[in-house]
Amino acid sequence: MSENILNALMQLFAIIANPESNKRNRRPEVKQFLGSLLNKELVRQYLIVFDNYYREYQKKSKSSRRRSRVSSSSVKIIRICSMLNRELSIRQKVVVLINLLEFISADEQAGAQEYEFVDIVSSLFNISSEEYQNLLAFILCEQNELAGIPEILLIQKDKPQNPAVKYLQAETLEAPIAVYFNKSAKMYIFIYYGTKELYLNGQLIVRNRASVLSPGSTIRDTRRNPIYFNDIAGAFREEDESEKLIFNAQNITYKFPGGKTALYKFNFAETNGNLVGIMGASGSGKSTLLNILNGNNNPQTGDVLINGYSVFRDKKKLEGIIGYVSQNDLLIEDLTVFQNLYYNAQLSFGGKNKAQILRKVNETLLSLGLYEIRNMKVGSPLNKKISGGQRKRLNIALELIREPSVLFLDEPTSGLSSRDSENILELLKGISLRGRLIFVVIHQPSSDIFKMFDRLLILDQGGYLVYDGDPVEAPVYFKSQMNQADWNENECPACGNVNPEQIFDILEAQILDEYGKFTNQRRKKPSEWYIAFQKNSTPRNDQLREEMQSDDKHLPKITFKRPRRCKQFQTFARRDILSKLANKQYVLINLIEAPLLAFIMAGILRYYDISVLNNLGYSYSQNENIPVYIFVSVIIALFIGLTTSANEIVKDRLILQRESFLNLSRRAYLFSKISILFSLSAYQALTFVLVGNYMLEIRSMYWEYWLILFSVWSFAVMLGLNISDAFKTNISIYIIIPFLIIPQIVLSGILVQFDKLNPALTGPGHIPWFGEIMTARWAYEALAVEQFVNNEYKKPLFPYERIKYDANFNKDMIISELKGKIADLRKNTDRHEHPSESKKALQLLRNELNKFKQKEPEVKTGWNPKHLFLEKISENDLQAVESYLDRLKILYINRYKTADALQDDYVRAQTATDSLNKAYIRLKQNYDNESLEKIINNSNQFRKIMEYDGHLYQCTNLVYSLPTTILKAHFYAPKKKFINGKYYSTYTINLIVIWIYTLILYFTLYFGILRKSAEYIEKIRLRLIR
Repeated sequence: MSENILNALMQLFAIIANPESNKRNRRPEVKQFLGSLLNKELVRQYLIVFDNYYREYQKKSKSSRRRSRVSSSSVKIIRICSMLNRELSIRQKVVVLINLLEFISADEQAGAQEYEFVDIVSSLFNISSEEYQNLLAFILCEQNELAGIPEILLIQKDKPQNPAVKYLQAETLEAPIAVYFNKSAKMYIFIYYGTKELYLNGQLIVRNRASVLSPGSTIRDTRRNPIYFNDIAGAFREEDESEKLIFNAQNITYKFPGGKTALYKFNFAETNGNLVGIMGASGSGKSTLLNILNGNNNPQTGDVLINGYSVFRDKKKLEGIIGYVSQNDLLIEDLTVFQNLYYNAQLSFGGKNKAQILRKVNETLLSLGLYEIRNMKVGSPLNKKISGGQRKRLNIALELIREPSVLFLDEPTSGLSSRDSENILELLKGISLRGRLIFVVIHQPSSDIFKMFDRLLILDQGGYLVYDGDPVEAPVYFKSQMNQADWNENECPACGNVNPEQIFDILEAQILDEYGKFTNQRRKKPSEWYIAFQKNSTPRNDQLREEMQSDDKHLPKITFKRPRRCKQFQTFARRDILSKLANKQYVLINLIEAPLLAFIMAGILRYYDISVLNNLGYSYSQNENIPVYIFVSVIIALFIGLTTSANEIVKDRLILQRESFLNLSRRAYLFSKISILFSLSAYQALTFVLVGNYMLEIRSMYWEYWLILFSVWSFAVMLGLNISDAFKTNISIYIIIPFLIIPQIVLSGILVQFDKLNPALTGPGHIPWFGEIMTARWAYEALAVEQFVNNEYKKPLFPYERIKYDANFNKDMIISELKGKIADLRKNTDRHEHPSESKKALQLLRNELNKFKQKEPEVKTGWNPKHLFLEKISENDLQAVESYLDRLKILYINRYKTADALQDDYVRAQTATDSLNKAYIRLKQNYDNESLEKIINNSNQFRKIMEYDGHLYQCTNLVYSLPTTILKAHFYAPKKKFINGKYYSTYTINLIVIWIYTLILYFTLYFGILRKSAEYIEKIRLRLIR
C-alpha cells in the first residue's frame, strides 16, 4: 500500500474520532489495522502520523462551531474516499470499514455523528446498504442477536433451537464463533466470543475482535481440534445448492500396456463446490489419475460415478457435465482470442442464437480478464502473441464457457510466474465456490496456492494414494508418521506459510549408510505409506457414498446442447478456414505450389530438336517428354495432396480430445476437413493443368487432365488424413510419406514395366495385384490412353486402326503360331516323341481355339473339342483345326481391308486440297505425340507374342486390344469390361476405381481403422517387450 494511501487512511481515522473521546481508546484500533499491513517500525511511524492528525482535528473542532466542523469533515471524507476508491480493492474497503466500526465502538461515548461519518464512507466505497447494515450488526451486536441473519454463520458446540439459524457444529468449542460472509468481496470475517485460547493458523485470536478468514485457514484450540476454512465455506454454500453432485471413484486400478501399475486401489468421493488438488512426484500417476477420473482412460478394475452414472458407460448421459483442460496448449494458434472462444461456444450451445452466443463469449472474456486482448492472435507457445497466463486463462475459458459441473485441469500453472499462478488458482477457487467440483494436478505450489485447495490428494510412485485430506494438515500427518519433534506444526509460526516441498522431503526420505551418506533406498516404501494412510483415512468417502445411494439418480442442469450435424460442420469448416487464412505462409505456399511446380516442370520438359534440320522449333508431336509429364503430374498430385493433409488431424488431436467430452459428430468434423482440402485440391489441380498443359501445348484436354489429377489429389488427401489420424507425431507422419510415394512410382508400371518385374510376382497379359492398388497406375493409364486415343487427330482414326491392328495380330501372329503348333504335333505324333510338348501344344490349341470361338462366333468351327487331347487326336482333327484357322485368317484379311479402305477414305477427305492437307499435318503435329505412341504400343519390345501357361499373349500394340474379362484388363487397354458386361472407356473405369479407393479411405478414416491397428500393434509390441 502506498504512502499516500496510508496517510489518507490515518487522516480518515482522525476525522471520524470524537474530539471529546480519549485518544487511548483509539490507538489500539489503529495499531491493529496497521499491524495487518506493516512491520513494527512502520506501525510506530504511522501511529505518530495518526496522532498528529488527531491533534490537528481536535484543535479545529474546539475552535469552530459543530455544524461547520461536521460540514468540513464531510468534505474531507469525500475527498479522501474518492482517492481511496481508485486505489483500494473491494476486500480492502471492507477491511477499512470494519476497522472504522471497531474504531468507533471502542469508544463508549461515540455518538450518531461518528456513525454518520462511517455511513458516508460506506456509501462512497459503493458498499450496498444491505451489506453495510449486516456488517454493522456483525460488529456491534452481541452474538445472541446475530441469529437468523442469512450472511452470518454460528460455529458452536450445540445445535441451535431455531432452525432458521445457519450453524456449524464443533463439539470441542467452548464459546461460539460468528462468521460473516460478504458476497461482494467474497470474504469471510469472524469474531470469537470465548475466553479460552483459540488460534488462527498458529496465531492467537483476539476475542471480540473481527478477523479475516482466508482460504486454507484453520482455527484450532489448545488441543489442536481443527475447524477448517473449507467446512465453513461449505456451510455457507449449502443453502444455495440447487442440485447436489457426488463424484465417486471406487477401487480404481490401472496398468500400462507393458504391465506396470500406474494406479493402485484408488478410492475417492467428493461433492460439488470444492477445489481438489492432486500432487505427487514425477511419474507417480497424477495425469493418469486425471485421465481415468474424466473418462479418457478405462481402468482395469473399478468405476467412476457422477451421481450414480458411470463416466465410462454413460458418456451420452454425462454430455456437458465434464470439462478437461490439458497440460498442453489447446488453442488454435492462427485464430484470435475471441475466435478461439467463439467457435468453441458455437459447438457447445446448439440452442442459442448468434447474439446469445456473442453475449456469452464477451461475458466470459470479461470475467477472465481477456476482453482487452480479444482481437489479438493467440500464436504458438514458442511464438507468443499473448502471455503465458493469458493463454492458460483462455484454455480454461474454452471449458468454462459451457459451465461443466466437474472440471479437470492438468498442471494449469506450469511455466507461469508466481503471480500468474496465483491468479489462475484464484480464478479456479472462485469457480468452485459457485458450485463446481474442480480437480487440479499441480506441481510445486506456493504456500498461498497450497492453502486454496479444499482437499489434497498425494500420490506416490506406483500410483499409491498416500494422503487424502485438508492441505494444511498434510505436513502434520507426514511429520507425525516419521515421529518428528515438531510434528504438530503445520506452518511457519512467524509468517504462517506452509512449505509443500517439506511433504515430499519426508515422503521420499532416504536411509543413511554407515558413512552418513544417502542411499537410494527409501525409509518408507510407497506401499508402506499407502497402508499407513489407510489406517488413518477419513470416513468422508463412505459418508458421501451412503448419501449418494440414498438419493435418486439425477444430474445437474447444464447449459450445453450439442448443435445439429450441419451446424457442427459449418462451425468446424469456418474455424478451419479462418485458421488457414490467418496463416499467410500457409496460404502463399498452397496458392503458388502447384502452378510453380507445373511451370518449373513444363519448362524443363519442353524439349525440341535444336539441330538445323528442325525449322519448326518446339512441336508437341516431337516432344519426347510428354509421357514423363503425365506421370510426374500424377506423382506431384499424390505428393502435394499427402503433404497438405498429413498434418490436419494430428495438429487437432488435443483439441479433439477436449471436444470428445461433448460427443460431437466425427462425420461433421471429417466432412469439414475433406470439403476444405478437396476445394484446395480442385484449385491446385486446375492451376497445375492450366500452366503445365499450356506450356507444353497439350491442347483440348484440360477438363480430362483436371478431373483425373483432382481425383488423385483427393485420394492423396484421404490417404494423408488417414495417416494423420493413425500417427501421433508429425515426425512419424513425414517419415511414412516416402513409403507411400515410392511404391506409387516404382510399382505403377511406368518406370519399370510389369513384365520386367520378378516373375514370381507377376505374369504376362495382366497387371499384378500390387499394380491394381497403385492409384498412380490408374491415373497415368487413364491420362495416357485418353491422350492417345481421344485426341483431335487420333479419335476418328482409332476405330479403324484398332480393327486393323487386331486383324493383323490375329492372322499374322496367333494363327501362324497355332499352325506351327499343329506342324509340331504332326511331327511328334508320327515319331511318338516328346509327349509332354505335345500335351502343351494341345492345351494351347484348346485355349486359343476357345477364345476364337467366343470372339468370332459367326465362323463355323468344324472341329471337335473333345478330340484335342493326346489320346484322341487324329490327322482329321488337325486338318479340321487348320481349316478353321484358314477361315479365320480370311475373315481377318477381309476385316483389315475394309477398315483400311474406310481409313483411306477418311484421310483422303481430310487431305483433298493443299490447304486441307497442311491443316491435317498441323493437326497431327498439335495432337499426336510420337513418344507417347511408342510407349503405349511398346514399340521397343522386340518380341511381339509370348506363350505362357497354355496361352498366347500379345506383347505390343496392346492399346488396340480389348480385354475379355470383367474389370481385369491388360495395361493400356482402350476400353474395359464393366460388371454389367459392357465396355467403357479406360478413362471412365479408371476414374471410378480412383474414387472407389478414395471412398474406401474415407471409411477407414471414419472408423479409425489405421489408428486402431497402430494402437493394437503397439500393445503387442509392449507385451513382447514385457
